[in-house]
Amino acid sequence: MGQTPKKRAANKRATENRAAEKSAFAGERIAKVLARAGVCSRRDAEKLIAEGRVSVDGRRLDTPAFNVTPQQKISVDGKLLGAPDPPRLWRFHKTTGLVTTTRDPEGRPTVFQKLPPNLPRLNAVGRLDINTEGLLLMTNDGGLKRFLELPSTGWLRRYRVRAFGAADPERLANLKNGIEIDGVRYRSIDAELERKQGGNVWMSVALREGKNREIKRVLEHLDLKVNRLIRLSFGPFQLGNLEAGQVEEVPRRVLRQQLGREWHKLVGEETAPDSERSDAHRRR
Repeated sequence: MGQTPKKRAANKRATENRAAEKSAFAGERIAKVLARAGVCSRRDAEKLIAEGRVSVDGRRLDTPAFNVTPQQKISVDGKLLGAPDPPRLWRFHKTTGLVTTTRDPEGRPTVFQKLPPNLPRLNAVGRLDINTEGLLLMTNDGGLKRFLELPSTGWLRRYRVRAFGAADPERLANLKNGIEIDGVRYRSIDAELERKQGGNVWMSVALREGKNREIKRVLEHLDLKVNRLIRLSFGPFQLGNLEAGQVEEVPRRVLRQQLGREWHKLVGEETAPDSERSDAHRRR
């Protein structure tokens, strides 16, 4: 005797529930997958899910606490998500007057509006404020963005700084020991005086932490008012001769070499050999 329609519907729901329960533990978090695919950041992915805009195998998600496997079909706003591209990285020479948010409530121009239309959806690695220029890294991969932004990654960021005021070489040298300003502790900063130019001084500054407006706040504490700030490098990636407003992709071979074992984690390959791990660590 065949099953009744009611019984078949109940069995179908039970099968779907078992699949959902299995998916909740297998694979990767849905927010991580969306970020890796370049849809948005993990935080924004959670917002999309809360708004009911993400579906897996035709079922709308209501929680980000859900894992997906490569075999499952993910849709955002009804559009099927394709297989993620491998991690890619671009160097962008940011000019002053641009903000690094995707949308600005004040209507100011953004770095994303200056990118060529043929590029994939990109996320900025960290931020440069509107008056800071120089190297801004951009990536299509949420996992790579997160790795580069983590304080534990500890890559050195180098800047050239012009500031108004009289620089005291001894006070600049003491920044290597770190400094606390208004209850905020800033870690070691390497600051060296290069030359004087009228009422201004030029300095080279290097740091690993990069708190919000860190260089400006620290130098202001030393009675120096920053009026030009140029990022020259972020870890092993250099501004070099990249023209203002231009963008250039970092070759995949170079990216793989510089990331070492982290590259293998990002693309799901086996762990890098010890020699490659050591090389990546030395380049930080």
